[in-house]
Amino acid sequence: MEREHAAKVAAPPVPGDVSRVMVVDDSAGHRAMLARLLGRWGYDVMQAADASEALALIEAQPPDIVLSDWVMPGMTGPDLCRAFHARGQPGYAYFILLTSKSETSAVAAGLDAGADDFVSKPVNPEELRARINAGVRIVSMQRELSAKNRMISETLAALQEVHAEIDRDLQQARLIQQALVPDRVRRFGASQVSLLMKPSGHIGGDLVGMFSPGTGHVGLYGLDVSGHGITSAMVTARVAGYFSPRYPEQNIALVPCSGNVYALRDVEDVARGLNERLLADPGVDEYLTLLYAAADLDSGQVRLVQAGHPAPLLIRANGESQFIGGGGVPVGLVEGVRHDRQDLTLNAGDRLLIYSDGFTEATGKSGRMLGEDGLRDMAIACRDSRGTEFLDEMFWHLTRSLPNGARPDDDVSAALLEYRCYPDDG
Repeated sequence: MEREHAAKVAAPPVPGDVSRVMVVDDSAGHRAMLARLLGRWGYDVMQAADASEALALIEAQPPDIVLSDWVMPGMTGPDLCRAFHARGQPGYAYFILLTSKSETSAVAAGLDAGADDFVSKPVNPEELRARINAGVRIVSMQRELSAKNRMISETLAALQEVHAEIDRDLQQARLIQQALVPDRVRRFGASQVSLLMKPSGHIGGDLVGMFSPGTGHVGLYGLDVSGHGITSAMVTARVAGYFSPRYPEQNIALVPCSGNVYALRDVEDVARGLNERLLADPGVDEYLTLLYAAADLDSGQVRLVQAGHPAPLLIRANGESQFIGGGGVPVGLVEGVRHDRQDLTLNAGDRLLIYSDGFTEATGKSGRMLGEDGLRDMAIACRDSRGTEFLDEMFWHLTRSLPNGARPDDDVSAALLEYRCYPDDG
């Protein structure tokens, strides 16, 4: 009868490598019957007469599914279940208890021991097949999930290593970009130029700088390359070479005179020359805004050109202030574009602030951009400070105005010319 009944139970498919079943039962006859049944279904069957023998076999060859009797001499089925799950070995196996117990408390005890399912005795082959099939599905899904998690972990580890390498490169790039502004402050007799550069990330697309041919004149500029990140930073590095303070022969804003002496080139010619160079660079799609000023420190005459950069703020010694300029076309967009020159005269104690739109386009706690009025208010609040202290205090006010202590979304930069604000130690 047993053979006839077993023959009527169709052999289930064995997905993947979930094929090893261990039968643990102190009854040799019952154990043999279960082994034959499982073998006909295509499973590789391991047999153990008690829990101790089962644990020894498990250490040598872990099964995919354990089918254990509840009542056995020595360790019971629940005891074996606890010991099985306490091995600390990787992988997951499905544990089924064979029991004639039907009380709720007994079932709860089995679940507490870590059992996944129960099969009632005497065993019904069709019920057993359904329980085994459920175990196979769960083990297969668990192993598939583990494999995917392992793949995710390995991929994440690889990405973290790549990110760490990129981060190291960006840290080095940051140092290189900081070297483009070797001096934050420089005194020219009774006048002084101070610089501020705060990229929103490791590196940025803003650049400020200054240079002097040494004849009572100084050139200072602020520029902002379109976009963010590495590409913009590479363009700023290239443009920094065009305004080199150390190699005047490479500086497009300087014109050589007799006797290895240099003078400041007309500001319109500087903008035109930079525009031509950017347009001539193959593969460079970025453009930039520029504010370039050339100052005569003896007369106070300042000539400036604005190419899409925010209008500089002129702060008079008496507290009055005004924005100079009205826009202009950015550099590197249109061939043959002309940029108009603007002239102004500084008096002793006056200051000229060149800044990027990282100030004026910052969104404050009110949800509105800071704008020119907000920038003017910040400058007034910092009017008692000088030099780099003035610029640092401006940046501090900017960060305080952002919601929830957020960092600026854009690069922030500025250049400050203070005209005859200091004792002339030259």
